[in-house]
Amino acid sequence: MCGIAGFFGIGLSAPDAVLQAMGDAIRSRGPDDSGIFQSAEDGIGLVHRRLSIVDLSPAGHQPMQSSCRRYIIVFNGEIYNHPALREQLERAGQAPVWRGHSDTETLLAAIAAWGLRKALESAVGMFALALWDQEKRELSLARDRLGEKPLFYGRVAGGLAFASELKALRVIPGFVGEVNRQALALYMRHNYVPGPFCIYAGIDKLIPGSLVTFNRQHIALGNFPEPERFWFAAAAAKNGLVEPLQFSSADEAADALEQKLRATLRGQMMADVPLGAFLSGGVDSSAIVALMQAEARAGGAPPVKTFTIGFGEDAFDEARYAQAVARHLGTEHSELYVTSHDALAVIPELPAIYDEPFADSSQLPTCLVSRMARQQVTVALSGDGGDELFGGYGRYRMAQRLWAKLAAVPLPLRKALAGMLRSVPVNGWDALCGVAQPLLPAGMRSGFPGDKIHKGAGLLHSANPAELYLNLISHWQPDQVVLGNDPGTGLLQQWPDLPELFEQMMLFDSCSYLPDDILVKVDRAAMNVGLETRVPLLDHRLFEFAWKLPRQMKVRDGEAKWLLRRVLYRHVPCELIERPKMGFAVPLEQWLRGPLRDWAEALLDRSRLSRDGYFDPEPIRRKWAEHLSGQRNWRFLLWDVLMFNAWLDQQ
Repeated sequence: MCGIAGFFGIGLSAPDAVLQAMGDAIRSRGPDDSGIFQSAEDGIGLVHRRLSIVDLSPAGHQPMQSSCRRYIIVFNGEIYNHPALREQLERAGQAPVWRGHSDTETLLAAIAAWGLRKALESAVGMFALALWDQEKRELSLARDRLGEKPLFYGRVAGGLAFASELKALRVIPGFVGEVNRQALALYMRHNYVPGPFCIYAGIDKLIPGSLVTFNRQHIALGNFPEPERFWFAAAAAKNGLVEPLQFSSADEAADALEQKLRATLRGQMMADVPLGAFLSGGVDSSAIVALMQAEARAGGAPPVKTFTIGFGEDAFDEARYAQAVARHLGTEHSELYVTSHDALAVIPELPAIYDEPFADSSQLPTCLVSRMARQQVTVALSGDGGDELFGGYGRYRMAQRLWAKLAAVPLPLRKALAGMLRSVPVNGWDALCGVAQPLLPAGMRSGFPGDKIHKGAGLLHSANPAELYLNLISHWQPDQVVLGNDPGTGLLQQWPDLPELFEQMMLFDSCSYLPDDILVKVDRAAMNVGLETRVPLLDHRLFEFAWKLPRQMKVRDGEAKWLLRRVLYRHVPCELIERPKMGFAVPLEQWLRGPLRDWAEALLDRSRLSRDGYFDPEPIRRKWAEHLSGQRNWRFLLWDVLMFNAWLDQQ
């Protein structure tokens, strides 16, 4: 795991110094080694920061040149099937004289033999790379299929620049860093900046599963080509729905899933450095750890090292569940209990760690668990991806049921009803519901029913399933708070073309929420301390397998991730797992009213908001006052503003 950066066609007086500064900016991603390649004649520069995982010798040093000397690569990631690719090259007589056993050397040999696209299609792994073709004088960028590894690129100082993280672009002389208000509007809606957008104007995220190639003419004309897909999640999903798998029994299906998971883990547990896993005690991480432990025992290896975070507040504490799973499996378990003081210590670092506004509050425990794990291991596996692959989010079932009811009512009638519901203020509904509490459904007897009614009224405006889901998952409505924004169509143009809403939501999340929130959260937190994370459930072969499963093997009788649970319960008793889904939440509501109050007040100051000119201060100040008074719980919406302003202060 590493960090990469570089430029093409930028006139610099001291290119080597700029490359060195770009590499230094992302040193945490690769603290073990660094290297640069630069050709003034071609205007190309590449820099690499190395975290040594496979082949710790100098034979793994980058930038790496192919044996034919045509290609030079900087590579971030892991190719898990690289031993098999080596064998394939050797059988075909296309292998070079190997200098070492790094996966980068294997991939480079495959590129020289087969071309970049076929090499990427043959590779199983996570990666972001830049490849300089000295014969064609072309620079290619590529990113793995599901977006585990980041790659930003765009026009800087009249040329092209790229990097694993934005901080490496900011050191280039002439970098402007203008805030993209459309990206800001999307951030305020989603609490992350969805790709291909970036918070900086003129910079994009390379979309997962794609590659793009630039030549001197592209740079000179400023006409950058569109990325092309070498793998597309939507195509994999459609193919799976057209050709579903048939099983004679649930046990046969569980056998097939377990075999695929264990084969994936055998590849992802290979490393020349200590390796462990994050364990929350939930279905996904417990399944990964259980099968890792089974593989370790089968191979005579020591117990797997596992790591978890706990909180003093019982409502947010999963550590006790993780400990019970770890005890049952016999892992070497470590846990850390987090206090508000721990959070306070991390918060000032978040803008630099995430490098782009990012407001998933579980970033806090993710940073802390990564730091704890790094004290013992260099690689940690996680259970991310299970919800998107196996229908784990409750919102999928809820939205499908809701749309079935809404679709039966004409839109004008629904809008009229929404207007009636919103004509009563939120506090009015709270008062009415307080009087009528004994008559209300159980789900509305606690919390703030007025908020729920007003949010429900907003859902009534949804003209189609895509709008319903977008409204359901939205934080802010950008036009109500972001000044001068042009959100356009947002992400609706990316809405999947699948027959059923349930699968549409799963695929949408796999293409946006997963790579741009979940995977960003883990990648930046871990790489900030030089920890490589691997996500076994996002092996693309598992993704394709999961989309071939009938829905009843994902959700059955109201139980989500049904088949994955069947595999897990072969190794862990169900009573250790069965409980309401908690997620990786933190007690942010209380912290903002307590130890984080002064910090938040400074960032939400009315004069500061007015001076910056990005937000209308009124709705923000109103929500802050309501939150402090206890009238409302606006923790997520406030965190969106706080994280943007904290990021802005460090620009």
